[in-house]
Amino acid sequence: MQTTTTPQGEAMMALCLEILNAGFKLRAMGKKSGTVTPWGGGSWGLLRTLVTEGPKTVPDIARSRPVARQHIQKLVNELRDMGLIRFVDNPAHKRSRLVDITGKGRTVYDSMTADVAAMAEDLARDLPAGDLDRARHTVSVVGAKLAAKL
Repeated sequence: MQTTTTPQGEAMMALCLEILNAGFKLRAMGKKSGTVTPWGGGSWGLLRTLVTEGPKTVPDIARSRPVARQHIQKLVNELRDMGLIRFVDNPAHKRSRLVDITGKGRTVYDSMTADVAAMAEDLARDLPAGDLDRARHTVSVVGAKLAAKL
């Protein structure tokens, strides 16, 4: 089936392909640095969520990604076994406990954040800040449009 595309549609297709390609490479760099687990879980991202948003339930974390609850549960169990997070009572729900970061988890998060910041500095070298801001804005708008369709 042949479809007619607009220049904007073609540009969006090219942008999506570039985002996917860059995303695969970012994931590979994350695995290399330890911010992404070998099976693909985002350790740094989950810890960042707890640092910036406070304790959350596993289903709440999964909905915010959006990924399967089982994926987040696997990551949570791994991080708990490493002593980086813990479960705390949830005053709003007796059976769905909250996931919270531990002191050790905060130390590991801070170290990971420093590694991510160093990688960002390296990647940003020789790129104009205005170009990066426009790219971030465009990707953010596309992400919001995608979220509205989920």
